[in-house]
Amino acid sequence: MKTIDVCGLSCPEPVIRVREALKTLDEGEQLEVLVETVTSRENIHRMAESKGWTVSIVETEGGFRLTIGK
Repeated sequence: MKTIDVCGLSCPEPVIRVREALKTLDEGEQLEVLVETVTSRENIHRMAESKGWTVSIVETEGGFRLTIGK
């Protein structure tokens, strides 16, 4: 599983970085994304689902961990 940390980045940068990272995944691979704001969480979630990915979200200390896969 690949992991990217987009904490501290302003929109739309987190969405752009996640979209680019999703393009590099192999079949069946997942992407773990670390975010700190609700806005980034929701924007990434919305973008991923619109592209056909599934997203699970876990609240962590200081933010959220999204796991994105197909």
